[in-house]
Amino acid sequence: MTTEGLVPITRDYLARYYDKYPLPPIPDGVTALAARLRALSAELAAASPFSPEEEHLEQEASGVPAHKIDENMWKNREQMEEILFLLNKSRRPVALQQKSTLEDAEIVSTLDDCETKLKEMLKKLEQFQLKNADNVFNTVMTYMPQDFRGTLIRQQRERSERNKQAEVDAVVSSGGSIHDRYALLWKQQMDRRVQLAQLGSATGVYKTLVRYLVGVPQVLLDFIRQINDANGPMEVQRERYGPALYTLTKLVLAVRLYLHLSLARYGQKKIGKDDIAVLQQAVVIYTEEFGKFTTFIGYYNFIINLI
Repeated sequence: MTTEGLVPITRDYLARYYDKYPLPPIPDGVTALAARLRALSAELAAASPFSPEEEHLEQEASGVPAHKIDENMWKNREQMEEILFLLNKSRRPVALQQKSTLEDAEIVSTLDDCETKLKEMLKKLEQFQLKNADNVFNTVMTYMPQDFRGTLIRQQRERSERNKQAEVDAVVSSGGSIHDRYALLWKQQMDRRVQLAQLGSATGVYKTLVRYLVGVPQVLLDFIRQINDANGPMEVQRERYGPALYTLTKLVLAVRLYLHLSLARYGQKKIGKDDIAVLQQAVVIYTEEFGKFTTFIGYYNFIINLI
């Protein structure tokens, strides 16, 4: 690919780029739904104190989401898996498994609907992240020499990805939790970013190889070298698109907290019709808005995918 016309990818450059792609606003009701679910969770806690695990869930739900876009994407994926774990029919309270009453049956129907929507969204997110990883790598490789040097970089990436998958498989086979697996997946994602930055600064595994990367655009190397910097060029996209994603992260955390508490206490207090309606509405809006968000950054904003 020609490098003619390439300019430094600075904060100002990205700001002008993002001006072309304003993100549609998140509905005001999203924040209100998250607050309502947390209020319902507080009522359940008043009736039956939190366990240590529930205390941790409540702290996370009431805390501030991570600043990085990518970290929030992984956090949302983790929460969807955790919620689906709770919604698994074999783990529901006995009364719901047996549909003991008409009320129980109606709740089961709602939970099934929530499960279906979250499964669909989780699958879309997984596919988005796989495609995104390939897009980032292939974008960088477009400007790399198409000879033995590019081949060596691709081979290095393939070996690295095989090793990462082996690490994940080991966690699963040893009985690791969903959280354990996602802690590893996020560490691996950060490792990918570090390697990308190393390519731009000629350090780490690429130290020897980069000596031979004559002709690679310096503006590209400068950009990927700064890709992990807290105040680097990519801070612009966090400012533009982060708040919407943080709002969705808060909602999915509130959904998980309330669902965990309400199912754990179902024998003491059944879920009210109004409360289950709030939960269903939250899942519907969350999956719709999260789907819109991933579609937006997937189709209109390839640079956002780098971090």
